[in-house]
Amino acid sequence: MSVLRPFSSSGRRRQDSSNKNNTDPAKLTHVSETGSAHMVSISDKAPTKRVATAVCRVLFTDATAVRLIRENQVQKGDVLGVARVAGIMAAKRTPDLIPLCHPIAITKVAVEFSVGDGGAGPDGSGGSSAGGPSAIGIEATVACDGKTGVEMEALTAACTAALTIYDMCKAVDKGMSIEGLRVVLKEGGKSGRWVDGVRELPTS
Repeated sequence: MSVLRPFSSSGRRRQDSSNKNNTDPAKLTHVSETGSAHMVSISDKAPTKRVATAVCRVLFTDATAVRLIRENQVQKGDVLGVARVAGIMAAKRTPDLIPLCHPIAITKVAVEFSVGDGGAGPDGSGGSSAGGPSAIGIEATVACDGKTGVEMEALTAACTAALTIYDMCKAVDKGMSIEGLRVVLKEGGKSGRWVDGVRELPTS
């Protein structure tokens, strides 16, 4: 099984997200001056390569479901194979689910899993927080060459993969939970590279 790897910030300075813009006040770009929702215009933006990675994990009440997944004995079939395809499909359908998302020409969707193996978890750490014997970590990465980011596509992919695992395993575990859904990497556009919500600045 694939193991999630922690992101490294070596060789770069990190800038707290609270200081990302010291001159312009924070505002919701999807809300107009009159308070109504609208789709933000991206007509004047230049296309750039954009990447986003989102993570979450499915927690089980015991190791039964994980054992069945490893042995491919879940009644509904190949849990991780179906969950991977579901995540990829969901990323491509994000504008149909999230009203104000722009349709984007996605160039890549990758969904990887960490199955109770003690490797790095969705939070980039190791040890017991990496899931332990009764959890599956999910990492979804989406890329495009476009005018807006793919964070929502990555979040949708990770979330849908988790929901698919839940659906396929609910017959053997009624107490599953899904936690930790968040963006851990964002690259591209004028805002640059962000890791876990913190901007990374080049050292040069």
